[in-house]
Amino acid sequence: MNTTFENGRKLMNLMHENLARAQMSARLGEAQQLRRGAQMARARRLSRKAEQAAQQARLALARAL
Repeated sequence: MNTTFENGRKLMNLMHENLARAQMSARLGEAQQLRRGAQMARARRLSRKAEQAAQQARLALARAL
């Protein structure tokens, strides 16, 4: 009876370890998605700034002519 209890205890420990691994993996995945989203937002902002700068340069050139 004691070995059954020990085996059950080991099984529970393994289940808890597997759950912890799964949760950690999920959180790492979420963190990566958030980073990708932040990078994309930054890239969009920089792209808009570049477009605005190009437009201003075209306007300045048109005025100079």
